[in-house]
Amino acid sequence: MRRFALSTLRDFGMGKRGCEEKIIQEVHHLAEVFEKFEGEPFNTAQPVNYAVSNIISSIVYGSRFEYTDPVFQKMVDRSNENIRLAGSAEIQLFNLFPRLGRCLGQWLGNRALLMKNSHSNIEEMKGLVKRLQESLNPQQCRCFVDCFLIRQQEEAGQKGSHFHQNNLIMTVANLFAAGTDTTGTTLRWGLLLMAKYPHIQDRVQEEMSRVIGDRQPRTEDRRSLPYTNAVIHEIQRLADILPLSLPHVTSRDVTFQGFLIKKGTAVIPLLASVLQDESEWKNPYSFNPDHFLDEEGHFIKRDAFLPFSAGRRACLGESLARMELFLFFTSLLQRFRFSVPTGVSETELDLTPIVGATLTPPPSTVCHKPGVNPTPLLSA
Repeated sequence: MRRFALSTLRDFGMGKRGCEEKIIQEVHHLAEVFEKFEGEPFNTAQPVNYAVSNIISSIVYGSRFEYTDPVFQKMVDRSNENIRLAGSAEIQLFNLFPRLGRCLGQWLGNRALLMKNSHSNIEEMKGLVKRLQESLNPQQCRCFVDCFLIRQQEEAGQKGSHFHQNNLIMTVANLFAAGTDTTGTTLRWGLLLMAKYPHIQDRVQEEMSRVIGDRQPRTEDRRSLPYTNAVIHEIQRLADILPLSLPHVTSRDVTFQGFLIKKGTAVIPLLASVLQDESEWKNPYSFNPDHFLDEEGHFIKRDAFLPFSAGRRACLGESLARMELFLFFTSLLQRFRFSVPTGVSETELDLTPIVGATLTPPPSTVCHKPGVNPTPLLSA
């Protein structure tokens, strides 16, 4: 399923020009939502999550959703809530000792809510898949679901085929959840950090104004914006949104640094141990874009930068996430300047994360005003 998902997403332009156009279109929709607040304090969580979710939705289902669509809103909100619930003490305890569920019953309320949310989202996804199936044309692949359904028809009757309804729904559910929370959370951290460190925001906007002016930022601009690129990388490093990565399982007996790890053992790679390694970063617990710049101000790659994990099971959507972060971040900072609400100082802005399966920003509010190049929202 991973190989099929990766090849299919690439066919639909993941990390390429076709996907770039989808992101730029979505940036305009998100900016219009931000403008409606007219500089008043607001929480970026929902609009950012809806915007980012629409990118993966357009690939998976072949179309985006309106932010006001109640079905879409509930799917995204339930998915994000489940990310939070999955990291709760109750769920972690249940995963370690599943028999506790039988005797503790109602105490595990978070698990009941998580299962309810998952069931509701699966039912909604089944409905979306059914509508695509009813209009399926094997000669015209519109989206990821179409590709799966066509492959399913081709392998109908084959014993042991992985292309069945349950795998389709679970793959779509995984893509939807992973394609929404991680990038959305990172982008929200970025806007919050810009409000907290206005001098860094100033340098980003100065560089963008000098290099690209008022035209739409493009992925290819990354090379010409070393400081902006360094800031985005530092946001990912400091936010460390998935400190435990995801559980892996050994496929065979492995001897690692003198320890025998038997086949089938769950292994949890602690990404935080690398992203906050004091021997790798000058100020590992501070927001410092210089971590990714040399003495001449050129961007430098760092081996210890592993927010997407590493190895054969690294993040499937890394290229898409990188493109989304760059285009959303630069486009929003080109149009808006983010700040703390009146009466709140930058030093008072809380950066204590909410612990879940990912580390999300606290429910802080930010304000915005026109940025360095507040040009009209025109199509690219």
